[in-house]
Amino acid sequence: MGQEDLQDSLRVVPNTHIAKNLIIFVGDGMGLSNVMAARVFQGQGEGRPGEDSQLSFEKFPYVALSKTYSVSHQVPDSASTATALFSGTKTNSATIGVSARAKVNDCDSLFGNELTSILDWAQESGEQGHWAGDHHQSDARHPRRPVRPQSPPGVGERLQDAQERHSVQGPGQAAHGRLAGKRSQGDFRRGGGRRQFKPITHMDSVANKTGTRLDGLDLIDYWLKEKKNRNARAKYITTAAELAALNKISVDYVLGLFNHNHMKFEMDKKKDQVEEPSLTDMTRAAINILQKNNKGFFLMVEGGRIDHAHHLNNAKRALSETVSMADAVQAAINMTSSKDTLVVVTADHSHVLTVNGYPKRGNPILGVAGTSNKDNLTYTTLLYTNGPSYHMVNGRRRNLNGTDTGSKNFFQDVLVPLSDETHAGEDVPIYATGPMAHLFRGVVEQSYVAHVMAYAACIGRNKQHCQRIGDRLPLTAASESAASLLTSPVFTLMYQIFIFIILFNRH
Repeated sequence: MGQEDLQDSLRVVPNTHIAKNLIIFVGDGMGLSNVMAARVFQGQGEGRPGEDSQLSFEKFPYVALSKTYSVSHQVPDSASTATALFSGTKTNSATIGVSARAKVNDCDSLFGNELTSILDWAQESGEQGHWAGDHHQSDARHPRRPVRPQSPPGVGERLQDAQERHSVQGPGQAAHGRLAGKRSQGDFRRGGGRRQFKPITHMDSVANKTGTRLDGLDLIDYWLKEKKNRNARAKYITTAAELAALNKISVDYVLGLFNHNHMKFEMDKKKDQVEEPSLTDMTRAAINILQKNNKGFFLMVEGGRIDHAHHLNNAKRALSETVSMADAVQAAINMTSSKDTLVVVTADHSHVLTVNGYPKRGNPILGVAGTSNKDNLTYTTLLYTNGPSYHMVNGRRRNLNGTDTGSKNFFQDVLVPLSDETHAGEDVPIYATGPMAHLFRGVVEQSYVAHVMAYAACIGRNKQHCQRIGDRLPLTAASESAASLLTSPVFTLMYQIFIFIILFNRH
């Protein structure tokens, strides 16, 4: 196996072409322990031991680590990491789409500190953009338009309706800002969260619940009217069947909101009556339409429910969602070419999930790792440092005998009781393939991701370094050429001969 891997590595040649298309997958909360556990989970689901399994993106030739801290916090929130990933600038926690000069609880500090994102840069070059995910389409991963500083940071991604975050400018206003923005012409959006787009006077006929907007705006109607006024071919859809029936020839703009709240976890969707599309379905549909643009496209796909499951200490759903996102990544790879499409897979932050004990090879990843020699109680391979699944009775851990730890409704034990499990602060992986993917190496700042993608596609501040027709122009062509000459074997030999002649003449 080692020799085969070595040969594969020796065959890898950096791709320095210009990226026509940019695709980034963000596994929300997909830290390294999550990736390892999901890999085993996938393999065991296929009837194998699991440890030697590979998720689709783990086959990519280039890997780096991303430092996720925010300007203000050692362990970040989702807003600051989204800003770093897509604007190329780190910022304070509890803010999104603005620089670190913007202060929490100070709305006036927003002005003059707004940031642009890679979607803006792509649209300025004529490319189209698309956001797809299984969470609210007004959630923190979309720094499309600046959002005013929020307070308090909180978790904000909880499943319960009663736990909606409250902010100076919250998700609903953020959705309005993105849909009403002057550059909204490239927006394709699919996910959940219909309630954020409808006023409280509107009753959702499917969920039998009202919208949540207090400003009276109906953003879905607004979006449709805005497209109609521009004679643009737009469609609003709410079911998997409508998504499957989309005709790419007759539509250019799509707004898909498939749930009143967050979309269902993949393993909770009824296979016999699927109303919601999978992440793979949404990815395929997005690429199918975006490929019509001969100037290329930018696509962001998020596995948002990985994060939601972790916040509940629900490892099985988190791993299932990770495998689901890996399937979507494979679909994107199958539909594009690595010659002109840069595909990046990363996470915004990690979670406090641990893989512990000394379980034997092939032991169920959701099973029991062993028995404690201190309290004689069993413990599972996967545990969380903190969260709501805290079980202590008279100072003792709960007894797991007879408990189905592999159930989707089993919640792993924790050390510290909290209303929500928290993010973790360790570095997260970046996997890349396609043009300029070799620039992802070593340990980098999270803000580096946007800069590499922009450089690969010759957009944003990297426009001047490339030309659309012909070869890529390096950052400093003259200096790099000189550097390559100085370090070449021929120059080294000539230099040694030159020194020898000088020394010989002195004697």
